[in-house]
This record gives sequence, structure tokens and C-alpha cells, in this order.
Amino acid sequence: MGQTVAEKIFETHVVDRPAEDVWVIRLDAVLCHEITTPTAILDLMRLGKDRVFDPSRIKAVIDHVTPAKDSNTATQGKVLREWARRHHITDFFDIGRNGVCHALFPEKGFIRPGYAVIMGDSHTCTDGAFGAFTPGVGTTDLAVGILKGVCAFRRPQTMKITLTGELPQGVFAKDVILSVIGRIGVDGATNRIVEFDGPVVQRMNMEARMTLCNMTVEAGGTCGICYADAITADYLWEHIRGEYPDKAAAAADFRKWWPDPDAVYEKTIVHDVSGLEPVTTFGQKPDNVRPVREMEGTPIDQVFIGSCTNGRMDDLRSAARVLAGRKVHPHVRGIVCPATTKIFSEALEEGLIRVFTDAGFCVTNPTCGPCLGMSTGVLAEGEVCASTSNRNFNDRMGRGGRVHLMSPATAAASAIAGHITNSELYKA
Repeated sequence: MGQTVAEKIFETHVVDRPAEDVWVIRLDAVLCHEITTPTAILDLMRLGKDRVFDPSRIKAVIDHVTPAKDSNTATQGKVLREWARRHHITDFFDIGRNGVCHALFPEKGFIRPGYAVIMGDSHTCTDGAFGAFTPGVGTTDLAVGILKGVCAFRRPQTMKITLTGELPQGVFAKDVILSVIGRIGVDGATNRIVEFDGPVVQRMNMEARMTLCNMTVEAGGTCGICYADAITADYLWEHIRGEYPDKAAAAADFRKWWPDPDAVYEKTIVHDVSGLEPVTTFGQKPDNVRPVREMEGTPIDQVFIGSCTNGRMDDLRSAARVLAGRKVHPHVRGIVCPATTKIFSEALEEGLIRVFTDAGFCVTNPTCGPCLGMSTGVLAEGEVCASTSNRNFNDRMGRGGRVHLMSPATAAASAIAGHITNSELYKA
């Protein structure tokens, strides 16, 4: 019987089978940030096990509240810093060198096809775009991973979503994944790994693929996975060039992590995007999805462009195309957070930062803050935000606030209009 991507990764990483349906697998990397990791660190210290399995395979960043907003967040950062120094973790990215973890770690080449990686963050699933198994885990599993370099999982169950058709102009990966979640529901992929394939995915760049995988967890998924190919090799090339004679050889090697033709899936879905139009959420669940035209005129108070979902260069470019030469509505405040310091620098060089500031946006350092209502854009009760982030839960960006999820282009157009509206990039 053939294997799925995850089954191949499990088979090559297994170190123990303590029960028929329990796999203990070796980890290629353990990723850490200052919100969830300090708890695991302190737990290990209390147990007298303040050790790390391999400092070269632990990657850490301060990204959720950066710089710290109060004494509590400063303490969280301090715990992580002191731990990184104590254990000689060289891949630690502090303020000024940091970025949103799910953008920074792939950017640094830390995620590779066939890897097994964990992090104490639900959106670690983003990294599956590289053909890797990258679930978010709880504090106990994170602590074990830090200490032993292993993690226990049930045998992976996989569903396949094949994206067919031709993506219309002005419709983006964010619209695609929101439409998928709207179709299958917030529990449609529960306890499953989701493989994305089909011609639409094959044409997507890595930034778009990361957007797809990022929101797999919003449908209950353990991880999203795309098949590593020439596009993956091109993205990773500066980090892997010493391992292959050329990019074609790298792409050919990556194919060993593709599923077998006779792999067995729990469920398969074909999703045609040919007639897709820009969408947004309307309620307080990610599967509450409607076309933007049906939400036309919905008032907003704030626009947020950024997050691990849509804070990369292509996201900033599409928003800047809409904003160029225009102004944010006087009743709307706009916030843009480039996802890493490298992205910020590239956006500055391209003139995108100037477009945002001329339009009236506040441009911040890389941070997760606005996405989960921790800092840099918290909503007041009754306020509404058009956001490029990944969750529209009740109180997500601030107590009593409301969030509508959408693509960067739609968010930019809505900032100008003062209400939800389609961008001119979309041609109906």
C-alpha cells in the first residue's frame, strides 16, 4: 500500500512504537517563541531537567509582543533570552533581528522537505508548505521536544484537497483557503493532515502556499502540506546550494517526499477555483465566509495588514498596488506589520513603506501583536477590523471587537473606502 507525505515522514523518523497507534518520532527542529516556550522552560527547571537535546536544532524568536509592552511580557522575553544564552542557542532572534516566527523560520531555511518540526503555536502548520510535517503542540510536548528531541503522535490520517481551475485576477491564496474552510467547516479537517495539490497549488509561489497551510488549523487540521518542487527549491536555494549541483537536482530529490500514487486518504475533495471571487468572513468563526460583494458597505474602524498569514512581500505588494496615490478613509486607522526585518527592508527598498505611510498607514516593526489582540492595534469594544490575519473569534483582537478576515488587496481597498469593499484588482 502506498504512503502519504506524512506517512513517509513518520516512517523515516520513528524511534519508538510504545503502542500500536502511537509513534514517537525524531524531530529535525524545535521552534520556540516567548509566549509558550517560557512555561516549558520553567517546567523543565522545576524538574531539574534544564537541558536541551541539541542547541543547533532549536530555533527561538521574540515575536508576539516586540518590544515588550509591560512587565509581564518583558519577563517572558527575559526567560527566553537567558535560556538561549545558557544553552548556547545561536539561532535566537531578538528584537531588531526578529520576525513573526512562521515567516522568519522558513525565510532562514530552517524548514526543509521531509522534516518533522514542532512548536508551541497552532499556526506552525504554515511550514508544511515545504513538504514537511509541522504541527503545533502543547506545553508538555514542547518541553519533551526541547529535552529529548522527540514527540509522540497518533498515526497520521490524511485528507487531500485538489485545487483545480484558473484563479481569477484579483483573487488570492487567502480567498482560496477561506473558501475551502467555508466549504468544509471549522471541523472539516479535525485530527487530519491536509495535502494540497492540483494545478492551482503548482502555480503558487511559496508565499501563497504558506498562506494555504497557515489556515489549515482553522478547519481543525493538524498540519497542511504542499508537495516540494522546483518552486520550493528556488525559495530554499541560498540555504541548500551546497547540497545539490543545481536547483533541478534539488527538486528531483524532493520528489521522494511526494505521496505514492496509491496512497490512501481519509477523504478527497476537488475544489474548483475558476469562479471564485474575493471573500471575507462575517461572523465569529473562520467558516463564516461570504463574497466581499455581499458584505459591501459594512463599516470598519481599523485595517490590519500583516500576521503569519499575510505579512510577506507579495502581500505587501498587492496592498500597495491598491493604496498607491490614495488615502486611508478619515474614520479608519490602518496598521501594517511586515512579517520580518528582512521583509521590512525589502519593502523599504521597493518603496512600499512610503506608499503605506503616504496613504496614512502606521507601519510597525515585525510583530504578532495585532493578530491576537496583545499589542500594536487592540480593538475597543464595538470596533470592527478588516484583517489579513487568520482568526475572527469573539474578542480575538480586543474585548468586544469584531474581525473580518480577507486578503491584503481587499483590506487595502476597504481602508480607502471606510467599509468592506472589493479592490480594483478584481475584475468580476
